Amino acid sequence: MTTVTELALTSNEVALAETFEALPDLEIRIKSIVAEGPQQAMPLVWISGEPQAAIEDALADDSSVTEFDRLIEGSDTDENLYRIEYATGVSNMCSAIFSNDGTILDAQCSATNWTFRLLFPERNLLSETVGELEDQGITVDVKRMVEAGRNADLEETAALTEAQEEAINEAYDRGYYDVPRRISLEDLAAELDISHQALSERLRRANKVLASEQIGQPGHDEIAH
Repeated sequence: MTTVTELALTSNEVALAETFEALPDLEIRIKSIVAEGPQQAMPLVWISGEPQAAIEDALADDSSVTEFDRLIEGSDTDENLYRIEYATGVSNMCSAIFSNDGTILDAQCSATNWTFRLLFPERNLLSETVGELEDQGITVDVKRMVEAGRNADLEETAALTEAQEEAINEAYDRGYYDVPRRISLEDLAAELDISHQALSERLRRANKVLASEQIGQPGHDEIAH
């Protein structure tokens, strides 16, 4: 049975921990991860939150980064798109995924964790991957795992992004889900400094993910190595 899982890997065991240490306010969005042969991984990432010069100085000093190129340039602290080549450890990590027929659906990066959403055609291949990652000295936290049928909507198997989690937590705390509501969507969006449309979309997707966990989805079984 096809398995979709969310794995959290400690940043200082993967990549970019030194960059985050130098620039704590940095924001990184993973655009895509492309396999270029069994040992290669070249993520495209949007980076913002700090001046461009500071970002590039930090990347140049980061021992987990061997090469980077700026592909699309924003204005100062706006988002810039980079293509980053990582040191051997990241290639080995991705090789463990790809060699077990895994597909990286998406990924997130923060100061503490890299979070990957992965798809495997068989559950035992996920177990093999986790074992190989641990053999590489990487701490693996299986955050979520679901069995996906042939006609599964992969969006429903997604984990909440940090932005979605923040939105739904704030909505709950501020009384958006109370009856009657204590705050409108417009006012909540203003407090979060995002557009009404963006907040509506984040809440819709977050609610869909949470609902999918409660309706006909298998639980968070432990993975036996």
